[in-house]
Amino acid sequence: MNFLLETLMVMVLSVVYWLECLFRCVVPPRRKSVAGQVVLVTGAGSGLGRLVALSLARLGATLVIWDVNRAANEETAQLIREEGDGVEGNGRKPSVHAYSVDCSRRDDVYRVADLVMRDVGDIDILVNNAGIVTGRKFIDSPDELLQKTMDVNIMAHFWTYKAFLPAMVANDHGHLVSIASSAGLIGVNGLADYCASKFAAVGFAESVALEMLALGKFGVKTTIVCPYFINTGMFNGCVTKWPRLMPILDQHYASNKIVDAILREQVQLVMPRSIYGMMALKNIIPVKLGVLLGNYFGAFHFMDHFVGRKND
Repeated sequence: MNFLLETLMVMVLSVVYWLECLFRCVVPPRRKSVAGQVVLVTGAGSGLGRLVALSLARLGATLVIWDVNRAANEETAQLIREEGDGVEGNGRKPSVHAYSVDCSRRDDVYRVADLVMRDVGDIDILVNNAGIVTGRKFIDSPDELLQKTMDVNIMAHFWTYKAFLPAMVANDHGHLVSIASSAGLIGVNGLADYCASKFAAVGFAESVALEMLALGKFGVKTTIVCPYFINTGMFNGCVTKWPRLMPILDQHYASNKIVDAILREQVQLVMPRSIYGMMALKNIIPVKLGVLLGNYFGAFHFMDHFVGRKND
């Protein structure tokens, strides 16, 4: 009898959740307020991290910004302070706390996390954005660069979660945001270490989200972001064969979409939408056909002219 009741409940809820999904396609969830919330953004010294930090500061959040580049991080902090009256709604003056952190070093993450909790308090929203890319074929990548990619792109997520998640669980309040990549959903030629780290970031974030649900901590939200290449400079030189289908994303557009996903507590954001179709195809078509289509769409040659940022 219990089995029949459970099965019936699953069937009914399946219909309800499909209807809810269709409804939300037309009427998105309301945006939450982040005014007065403490938001930590890693890799905030440039690119996407800087833009996300600035956007959240304008909404009245208290920003904690981390970056290995002290000068760049201080520049972001100064930009936030200069926002002044640009804050929306509540008239709060932007507040920012900048820390120089090497996210590839566990001890450094823990040390600065302790400083943050002492100086600012618990973190309400954690945005794991810091990332690097070598842009080399796997067999041509020195061991130390491979290790660095994993340390920054995924291991740092472990250490920041270890540092800040316990308070979120205790308070049943918080938001974990993982800036991953579409390269964490579909393998890309020339990005073996980067794909490995981003696949790990997606899997880790999904697993922790399930842990929160299993613990009944429904107040701890999660958002996983999987964008295609963004014109932040990180992937300078990369080309896309079909720019209308798979465009290089504008960093301001990507930042706005990410902030909106955070405010609406969207579980997953994939950009552009064409990636959703490619994910679905990957799981249903023959492998050889997948390789054929991947070559047709230019996946074998994205990295042929990769330059990247000089300081990456």
